[in-house]
Order: sequence, then C-alpha cells, then structure tokens
Amino acid sequence: MEVTDIVTSKPDRMVDARSVFGIDVDLKVPAFSERDDHVPEIDEVYRFNTEVTLAILAGFMCNRRVMVQGLHGTGKSSHIEQVAARLNWPCVRVNLDGHISRLDLVGKDAIVVRGDHQVTEFQEGIVPWALQRPVALIFDEYDAGRPDVMFVIQRILETDGKFTLLDQNRVIHPHPCFRLFATTNTVGLGNLNGLYHGTQTLNHAQIDRWNVVATLNYLSREDERAIVLARAPELDDAAGRALVESMVSVAELTRKGFAAGDLSTLMSPRTVINWAENIRIFRDPGLAFCLTFLNKCDEAERPVVAEYFQRAFGKELASFESGNVLTLATP
Repeated sequence: MEVTDIVTSKPDRMVDARSVFGIDVDLKVPAFSERDDHVPEIDEVYRFNTEVTLAILAGFMCNRRVMVQGLHGTGKSSHIEQVAARLNWPCVRVNLDGHISRLDLVGKDAIVVRGDHQVTEFQEGIVPWALQRPVALIFDEYDAGRPDVMFVIQRILETDGKFTLLDQNRVIHPHPCFRLFATTNTVGLGNLNGLYHGTQTLNHAQIDRWNVVATLNYLSREDERAIVLARAPELDDAAGRALVESMVSVAELTRKGFAAGDLSTLMSPRTVINWAENIRIFRDPGLAFCLTFLNKCDEAERPVVAEYFQRAFGKELASFESGNVLTLATP
C-alpha cells in the first residue's frame, strides 16, 4: 500500500478468533485484507495464551490501551506482534531505553535541501507519525522510560487523546484505527527484586490510564516443550524429546530457585530455545548449557545451577562427553 492509502485505510474484513488464534471463544475480529511493510511476519509455530490474547484483541477491537506485564523472555512483545500479524495490522515497536528522548517521540527541526537551498523543516517523531495512521504502536520496556518521555506518552493514553505539536501550533487527532500497547516487567513498581536494573517507578496517574493490564506468565510445561521442539525440529524424536523434557525441568528448577532466593538469575523460555539451538551447533547439551546459561550466573551460584542440571539429567554436568564438540553444524 502507498503511504496515502495507509493513512486512509480501515479494516475491511472480519476473522474468527477461534480458527486464527486457537483460543476457545466465539469472537469476530476486524482485520485488513492487504499487508504492508509494517505488518510483522507470521510465526507459524507461535502459541497464544488465551487471557493475554483476549486482552490484546480487546485493544484492537475496542481501542483499549493494553499493557502486557511479565518476566523477561515470556514473549510479551511477540504476543502483540503475532496478533497484529494475523490481522494484517501495521505495527511499530519502540524500545524506551535511556537514549529515547522527548524529541525522538515528538519531532524536531531539521535542515533539509529543497532545490538548491537549505531550509529548516519540522520532522515528525514516531508519536505524531503513528497517531495519524492505522498503526499499533508498542512501547517496549515501558517502565524504563525517562520521565520527560513518559509525560509525552501520557497525552495519548486517553482513547480520543489529541496530540498538540506546540512548535507547529497544530493539534493532531488520532486515526480511528490507531492502537497503543506497552510491555513492562514491573508494572511501574520499580526494581523490587534487583532483576531489572534501570526500571523506574511510574506515575500512578499514568498507570491508571491503561485500560487493560494483562500478565503473561511462563508457559505450561507442555507448551514450553512444544515450542522448543518447534524451534529445534531436529530434536523431535524419542531421544530429543527426552532431552527437551530434561531441559525444561532445569528451567523450572531455576525459576523455583529464583523465587526462593537461591538464585539471582533464571532461565526464560527464550533461554531454553537458545540452549536447544546451541545444541545444534555444539552437539553437546552440557557445553551448550554452559555457554547459554551457566556462564551468565554469579560464580557463587554456579554449583547450585549445576545441581539443578544433575537432578534433571541424572548425571553430573562435567560427565557429558564433548569429544565431538568441534564437529560444528553447518549453516
């Protein structure tokens, strides 16, 4: 679609939530027939969480401001993107790291060449650009944003929130199909457990403006095993499935250890997938485990992690043969 088409386009079909997202609910969701460059690619093996999917669909259907909260590696941003991908809804992610400034969001004057002359021209930031289009704007790491950035976002958290460009003396009205989402680790409560350095305590008045807050916890054992096998299909045989079962057991033990205060680091589903993919490279589950997770742990905690490995695999971490480690997988 051309840019002018994007600005004026609206959803032109309805999709069935049960058949498209695999959730047990009778729901018709508006969607676009055509894809553009901003629509995420569909991940065919992605597994949707029912509660979180319903929250995200409410955002798309009813223009709710939706925040998805959860520990790292649970797939919060991916969940929103994969819903958008199946609706052909353009989607833009912005990571609110410490380098994102108010000018990046609002816009700023820039020198451009028009004909043979240099002129100063206002260039819109991501917020006014997205606000005028049928775009799902996702603010990643929302609780890491700087205070001046957060107050810019607060202007558009109202469903019909207009955005004023003071430098341009212009008021931007949101496109009817503009949608706003955020992902966060702490729901604005700050870095309570030391796991998420750099997060901020958010203004409660701003948190209150989010219409829906969904929590995405770690997957069930069965779902996590299925996703790992989908990402590493070469393990999908009897021996491989037994291996993945033990890998997921290690991950669960690290999460329980973290909850009990025995560990300061835990294995996310993303880490388990990385472990499986690294086994493909190094051909050794023990070495791949060390390179994927163990070396990230505090040195004083590594014996505890090695014990988890021994309990899940029934053998010591050092007992894995690594004679064929150098026989790397070909790309």
